[in-house]
Amino acid sequence: MSIRMILAASAVLAFAAPAVAQDAPAAPPAAEAVDPAEAALEARGEAFGARMEAMGAEMQAAITAAAGDQAVADAALDAIVARYQPEADAFGAELKAFFDDKAATGPEEKKAEMAQAAAAVVPMIQGLPAMVRTQITQAAAAAAAAPVAPATPQ
Repeated sequence: MSIRMILAASAVLAFAAPAVAQDAPAAPPAAEAVDPAEAALEARGEAFGARMEAMGAEMQAAITAAAGDQAVADAALDAIVARYQPEADAFGAELKAFFDDKAATGPEEKKAEMAQAAAAVVPMIQGLPAMVRTQITQAAAAAAAAPVAPATPQ
């Protein structure tokens, strides 16, 4: 697996988890030859990351709109996850197919590397909707449990 593919997968995960802010990976050196299939997959990964960001924003809005009603929040979050899960599954399957293709056309040591990458990255991608939901729910619960500082007179 190329370093670009690892970075692209990491970028998707970083963009998809708004509760865990990370810097986007640096662009590869200009002199590096780019595999067109890899470049196309990377572009689709960036689009997927943007969709996961939108999902996170929807989840934040749903929690805010629920105004502390856990049943309302859970129902809204379940609906959001159900709407975005097919995209996560499809992108995970696309990544798996990409890794399988690279493994089939590469040397023996590349096969093991691709299989290991697929085993690590694909389940993470497919689990993103649930992971983001958990992070946003935990952040909201922590914010609700935080003591409110008394207003200071001015």
